[in-house]
Amino acid sequence: MARGWLWRDLGWRLEAGAFDLFSALFRLMPVDAASAAGAGLLRLIGPLSPAHRTAARNIAIAFPAMDEPGRRALLRAQWDNVGRLFAEFPLTDRLTPASGRVEIVGGERLAAIAREHRAAVLISGHFSNWEIMAAAIVHLGVDCQITYRAANNPAIDRRIIEGRRRYGVRLLAPKGGDGSREILEAMKAGQSVAFLNDQKFNGGVTAPFFGRPVQTAPGPTRMALRFDAPMIPMSVQRTRGARFRVVVHEALEFPRTGDRVADIRAGVEAVNAFMEARVRERPAEWFWVHKRWPAAEYAQR
Repeated sequence: MARGWLWRDLGWRLEAGAFDLFSALFRLMPVDAASAAGAGLLRLIGPLSPAHRTAARNIAIAFPAMDEPGRRALLRAQWDNVGRLFAEFPLTDRLTPASGRVEIVGGERLAAIAREHRAAVLISGHFSNWEIMAAAIVHLGVDCQITYRAANNPAIDRRIIEGRRRYGVRLLAPKGGDGSREILEAMKAGQSVAFLNDQKFNGGVTAPFFGRPVQTAPGPTRMALRFDAPMIPMSVQRTRGARFRVVVHEALEFPRTGDRVADIRAGVEAVNAFMEARVRERPAEWFWVHKRWPAAEYAQR
């Protein structure tokens, strides 16, 4: 047992060292150069990874009518975005609205939430560089819990938290039992919460996504219903290189009839419809390398 713990600790230390080296290297570079270098690196090595097959299968599921040249072009373009995302992460404190690299559309919707000290449920997906969304929320003055999945390596997790603090994110609620309690307490106190709500969630609510049933986390919808709060979707778009547009969309409309099961399902369906629309608008900027659909869909391809 002790030996196993020592090996795990050594592995974590090596991973943390590599993370530090990667971060230091890219922080030495100008922002645009670092972003371009990340894009070039992942265009080269991404197709050699197992994630390439996952992305290819996802694209085939989502766009069955797309021809082979179109799929190859989309695969290459999404690796470009993934590479930029990874390279930009250590530099996110330089990618804020105050830096001039991020414009915000519809920001008055969140400014009103901040001004009125209201609780809202903010949702988005893994679009472009989604870290930019948190920076925009902070910039607009919203008192918000930003949810995240803690890294398996606690040393790297601490570094990620510190990196986010550099651009103003102070309130992080880990997902899971403890996180749920934190989120409930936050909303009771009038704070908003922000979720990325586009990944597979085992045991979630089944609702359509690109015409196929997928499991989606119902938590954001449940919170919106429980606290009678607006569910406001956001998206991040890459405009050019390491420059971005954050869009704060109109609140999602879905029935609030008092039939909890039906209302949650309707809310989840509205979330999935929003996510699908954003992916269709800018397919190269979605994070295609996660398995979004049921296992049976992948077994057929």
